Amino acid sequence: MAIDKALLKDLAERRARVAAGGGLAKLEERRSKGIMTARDRVEALFEPDSFQEFGAHVTHHAHDFGLSGKYLPADAVVTGVGYVGGRPVAVFSQDFTVAGGSLGKMHAQKICNLMEYAMQSGMPIIGVNDSGGARIQEGVDSLSGYGQVFHHNVQASGLVPQISVIAGPCAGGAAYSPALMDFLIMIRGQANMFITGPDVIRAVTGQQCTMDEVGSADTHGAVSGNIHFIAENDEHAIQIAQELLSFLPSNNLDDPPHRPGSKISMSADPGMDELVPETSKDPLDVLKVIERLVDDGHLFEVQRDWAKNIIIGFARIEGIVVGIIANQPMVKAGTLDIDASDKSARFVRFCNAFNIPLVTLVDVPGFLPGVQQERGGIIRHGAKMLFAYAAATVPKITLILRKAYGGAYLAMCSKDMGADMVFAWPSAEIAVMGAEGAANILFRKEIKEAADPVARAAEMVAEYRSRFATPWQAAENNMITDVIEPSMSRPTIALALRNTLSKRETRPPKKHGNIPL
Repeated sequence: MAIDKALLKDLAERRARVAAGGGLAKLEERRSKGIMTARDRVEALFEPDSFQEFGAHVTHHAHDFGLSGKYLPADAVVTGVGYVGGRPVAVFSQDFTVAGGSLGKMHAQKICNLMEYAMQSGMPIIGVNDSGGARIQEGVDSLSGYGQVFHHNVQASGLVPQISVIAGPCAGGAAYSPALMDFLIMIRGQANMFITGPDVIRAVTGQQCTMDEVGSADTHGAVSGNIHFIAENDEHAIQIAQELLSFLPSNNLDDPPHRPGSKISMSADPGMDELVPETSKDPLDVLKVIERLVDDGHLFEVQRDWAKNIIIGFARIEGIVVGIIANQPMVKAGTLDIDASDKSARFVRFCNAFNIPLVTLVDVPGFLPGVQQERGGIIRHGAKMLFAYAAATVPKITLILRKAYGGAYLAMCSKDMGADMVFAWPSAEIAVMGAEGAANILFRKEIKEAADPVARAAEMVAEYRSRFATPWQAAENNMITDVIEPSMSRPTIALALRNTLSKRETRPPKKHGNIPL
């Protein structure tokens, strides 16, 4: 007995209504502006024919206020699971064409159900935010919905990777769900994100500002540090998400997608030797070092435009996925400041949560001095780096390129802070402080009484360097594993990574440590 054709027709019509979102005219209007629809984004993210939708026919349960009896297709959010790079990924994509993508009770329930499924199944979560905010017509139910979403974000944190794409408006409380996720991708010129916009700021404080100043991708990418990547359009945002996933495990119990070869190349790279400047006062562009260190010279840099005095990102070294943290002497001489400390500490903790080995490249003269830094809490912020590295149990390989002074030397994962292997170039200077400052303190009287104080100061600086700041003193005191030629950096680190991949480190049982936030 064949199924009733009327039922099949009804099913097809219902599916068509869901697929049409807020109406074909609204969909085409967005596409004509070069903006993808909610379903376009899902289709572009996943491999063809791999998306399985959850809750397509869910709609709101309105009480009053103009929504009674109004049909909201999929309740303004598309949820489901598809495949990216051969692995399942959960997605929710808000539909701005339906009630402005606003969040109500059932909208939030769909997102939470998806996140529960992702946590149980061990798969990453991608959230595409394009919403006018809370659905006012549903009253406190919408506020409750946000609370439930935030709670699930926190439950998923450290369990599965969470990626947010800010593809449109993301205002008020809605901004906190992306903020609770691991990585934020924001589309330039198309998206905005803020707690209070220009109108509210002006009304409450009298301060004049523009949306670009408080809510644009450029502001959050370079000033506030709230986001990690800036995309030029929807397609670019999806490409960034796909590449990011290529470095991440599906969950905290899986290993990253390593691609180790059967044999490590131990060939020297003479070009690395040529990068070392003649004097320690000349800056070294650490990006050029990273380019020669990683596979195909490719670093997938994270937060490129914020706190540029430190570099973080993902790469592979002889096929092994690593998280790179490196001082950048080309900016603020590579010093650690408040923003650099926050940037690197959070990245270290993400890598540790998801079993990604850490490679730290050190060329740091210290923490940035200044009244603003001290009053801003550099002690507390710098302590985040110490906490993050000391708490990390993943493989930790450190390479000291040149300067490694004072507390900043420790904050960049010295052996005392738990590094498994520490290597140093012959140009490394490991000391309590810079040679000039130390010589002026230790030999002040001798320099002052010399016939030629300038010449004598130079001699004392050279003597301090030779006696207290070469890598050999550190090597003799078992503070570094070996002193290596720069040309051997890549094979040495590659071998160290292979030898530490099986590392298993347990810590005393406790609920969690108390990082200085």
